[in-house]
Amino acid sequence: MLNVNIHNLKLKNPVLTASGTFGYGEEFADFVDLNRLGGFIVKGTTGTHREGNPYPRMAETPSGMLNAVGLQNGGVEKFCTEVYHRIKHLDTNIIVNVSGSSIEEYCDVASQIDELEKIPAIELNISCPNVKKGGMGFGTNPDMAAQVVSAVRKVYHKTLIVKLTPNVTSVVDIAKAVEDAGADSVSLINTMLGMAVDVERQRPYLSTITGGLSGPAVKPVAVRMVWQVAHAVKIPVIGLGGIASAADALEFLMVGAKAVQIGTANFIDPAVTMKVIDGLEDYCKRHGINDINEIIGII
Repeated sequence: MLNVNIHNLKLKNPVLTASGTFGYGEEFADFVDLNRLGGFIVKGTTGTHREGNPYPRMAETPSGMLNAVGLQNGGVEKFCTEVYHRIKHLDTNIIVNVSGSSIEEYCDVASQIDELEKIPAIELNISCPNVKKGGMGFGTNPDMAAQVVSAVRKVYHKTLIVKLTPNVTSVVDIAKAVEDAGADSVSLINTMLGMAVDVERQRPYLSTITGGLSGPAVKPVAVRMVWQVAHAVKIPVIGLGGIASAADALEFLMVGAKAVQIGTANFIDPAVTMKVIDGLEDYCKRHGINDINEIIGII
């Protein structure tokens, strides 16, 4: 009833978790049956260990959250030699979010992940700043986005998902560029650039001043962008941004997403993914839908 395919990925259901909100999966094992998920995406993985940004780096906002964690992680070698062996037994799709500050770093991380038998896909985070271009995000320019995807495509041989930033003039142009460069799927949206000020202390809440806005506040923008991209590319689209219920997930599916990712809602309710899966099953039964694919893209 809920089976969907993302390129060569076969998902039990269209519910994934968003990178950076679900750790390495094992942190949520006490709250959810990880094997019930369509898959989960581990935190952003870089070429070397990163401490991330100084605290404070998270702040609540109305209907959302700002974060500037800064890709804190142990690096790709630690993932391959330690973390992977703790989670590879799980009966679900484990996807690694790959990040970097140069094309070389992206390729290095992707090529090492490519060798891991139980990792069937990566999600390329092209919102990262290209240090060689003065800090401009790879994903804000079609040519730069295409360059990094094309380079990774040459060294990575499994399903390649590219995560798109909403902080652009035309997300459709970026989506088309990465499709032409070899992406098997796109996921969107990443966080929107935002800022919040503590008026009593007269300073920004985040150490980095600005950060990524996520949560219900971004959902209407995310739904609109997913709808636009789903009508512009031939590869599968994965939708995310403010999903906290089955109804939210259904909005994304109906505008063309083949699957969804749940992010910020995991912090509020660690079991939200199970509730969304149950809700999708209930919706299909109530509406006489035998295959969730029947309603994908009906808008």
